[in-house]
Amino acid sequence: MVTSVSTKPQPANLDDLSGFEESPATSPSTHPSSLITQVPYFSSRYGSAYLGDSLELLRALPSGSVNLVMTSPPYALHFKKAYGNETKDRYIEWFLPFAREIFRVLPDDGSFVLNIGGSYNKGTPTRSLYHFKLLIALVDEIGFHLAQECFWYNPAKMPVPAEWVTVRRIRIRDSVEYVWWLSKSPHPKASNLNVLREYSEDMLRLNRRGLRETVRPSGHVIRASFNKIDAGGAIPSNVVESDWDGIPESMMKMGNNSANDDYTMRCKAEGIKIHPARFPATLPKFFIKMLTEPNDLVLDPFAGSLTTGAVAEKLERQWLAGEAVEEYLKAGIFRFEEGESNPKLF
Repeated sequence: MVTSVSTKPQPANLDDLSGFEESPATSPSTHPSSLITQVPYFSSRYGSAYLGDSLELLRALPSGSVNLVMTSPPYALHFKKAYGNETKDRYIEWFLPFAREIFRVLPDDGSFVLNIGGSYNKGTPTRSLYHFKLLIALVDEIGFHLAQECFWYNPAKMPVPAEWVTVRRIRIRDSVEYVWWLSKSPHPKASNLNVLREYSEDMLRLNRRGLRETVRPSGHVIRASFNKIDAGGAIPSNVVESDWDGIPESMMKMGNNSANDDYTMRCKAEGIKIHPARFPATLPKFFIKMLTEPNDLVLDPFAGSLTTGAVAEKLERQWLAGEAVEEYLKAGIFRFEEGESNPKLF
């Protein structure tokens, strides 16, 4: 429930936020805005969004105060985006100061989930390695552990660069983005029981018929207990998606081109610019459910249209968000109104 929504800066003293309701999960004395002296641009029951330099926001947070950082920074594309993006040759140098602060604000069992896309090298039909170089730097220079590499299959991605894909037709459409789950220690807080899938028809059939022990040609031993379904669901793969049917086991399938959701319609009605690179609510929902518990703190330092914050709010996690573009924050507030009127979003 959103009890206070405003586009005007709100007081840092939570005693002045008379619109907030106290609840067992979150009361004014434990609101995450109490961690920062800066006045929030917008606050809800569980969190606050800040307008300005996200690096300064990170530096203002106490060490070990954030359980999960879930974000998608501007990619190093060879064409400039309206929200600003660094070039490939400067990308690692630009991002590592953020990474150092993210590492510092996480506890030993905290996680950093980074969504980042690849791109082509300018003027040639070859792919850049900038995001792989960044991953190596995050591990070797900052000290993160790569808990697992995940993938987001986005069927809505455009067939670009057009010269290579649709004109000369010498490349295929790039529909996958990387989602790197990094952790401060080898054993971050996590439970795949929180994100179980429905059992497939094949699994249910095996359970009904029973299974004999066998050894596959690969050498894997299939035991009789393999067909048990008492866990309540199947363990998900490392591909995040909103619809599990008909795609590879390691894909997360979800589009980001919705043209008639409440957020998009409100932006159009209010004449506010729609954020051009939104990730779908399913992406942060998956990782917030797997890597945090109610009342944990989730941070998105490149918040864009506040998708991560809105999902955290719905899941009763505390949240903080930073964004440099005021118009994106102003439109992001629609998501909190949307969460009440359209619970199917999450």
